[in-house]
Amino acid sequence: MKQPLKVAIVHDYLNQMGGAERVVGVLHRMFPEAPIYTTIADRRKLLPELQGADIRTTWMQSIPGILRRFKHFFWLYPFGVRSMDLRGYDLVISSSSAYAKGITVKGDTRHICYCHTPMRFAWDFATYMEGNEASPVLKAAARLLIKPLRWWDRATSARVHQLVANSTIVQERIQQHYGRSAPVIYPPVNVSRFEVSKEPPGDYLLVVSRLVSYKRIDLAVEACTRMGKRLIVIGDGPDRDRLKRLAGPTVQFLGRLPDGEVVRYMQHCEAFLFPGLEDFGITPLEINACGRPVVAYRGGGALDTVIPQVNGLFFSEQTVESLEHALRSLTHYAWDSAQIRKHAEQFSEEVFIRNLASLIEGQLSSRNPAARPAVPALAHKKKGAVL
Repeated sequence: MKQPLKVAIVHDYLNQMGGAERVVGVLHRMFPEAPIYTTIADRRKLLPELQGADIRTTWMQSIPGILRRFKHFFWLYPFGVRSMDLRGYDLVISSSSAYAKGITVKGDTRHICYCHTPMRFAWDFATYMEGNEASPVLKAAARLLIKPLRWWDRATSARVHQLVANSTIVQERIQQHYGRSAPVIYPPVNVSRFEVSKEPPGDYLLVVSRLVSYKRIDLAVEACTRMGKRLIVIGDGPDRDRLKRLAGPTVQFLGRLPDGEVVRYMQHCEAFLFPGLEDFGITPLEINACGRPVVAYRGGGALDTVIPQVNGLFFSEQTVESLEHALRSLTHYAWDSAQIRKHAEQFSEEVFIRNLASLIEGQLSSRNPAARPAVPALAHKKKGAVL
């Protein structure tokens, strides 16, 4: 009788609650018995679905101050992931935007890496250091490590059996930086959390975001100020004071709000503004799950998720004038909330699970069939069901 599949999940670090951590939550849902290996973890900031998971950290967890200043230790993470003991597993799934894909597996163990982006520190240093409180001297010293980390990042990518990109722009980066092809499986969006309101939309535009400069929230603030349009900004971050100085009386900053209040603002906005360049962007699809359209910059992950005049509009340049032009066009279209919601459902958690399960099945089939463990959850999974 074949033995059940032994699976491990690996993630860079579990000290924040973002889109990458949501992926880990869904992987845990797929494989609830699989331990989750990570360099460091802040259990106060775990997503609810990860609270009871078997999370195993490395020696880096004991470094004083690392949870607060985790970016300062970028040069140690390759050694942290190298120390993970992943012997005895049939399948290792890494969720990586930096270091997790650098793990070592041996023998018949298959390593599938779900890549959120190639390592930002190595390939996009300015974005990685955004909002970092490091001194100019430390940042200058950090730049000296860019080339060694690029070499490490490229070398470790060659050891992964299957790279998976979370969007077409990340697929392009994988080809550019690693010289490898990768299929795209879009990140899971929990569309079941949201529903279309029976009430008509309000008269305000909406931003829900961390307030950091590369998100380009300044474009939304300045455009709405100049046009006299009401804008509600939910979220906080180091760019808040600058944004408030740019804002006129029609712009409100509400800071962080409970999830229920955020959803109500999502359901009743005229449209959601997404002016930054993102690898994917889950929040616009959550807005779509509420039946509301998105006005997005034409680039990055938005190219995969926004269909003009169906679930939103694009503006072509990251300028106030270009965004203003798109905002004037909003009222030219009769937005169909049911159709917008249907579009978002194509990116649901169930679709992610189905697509990833199919890819895993294909990877395991490439092993020696006689030695392959039984995979009942994947082999006999009904279409659309949850593992």
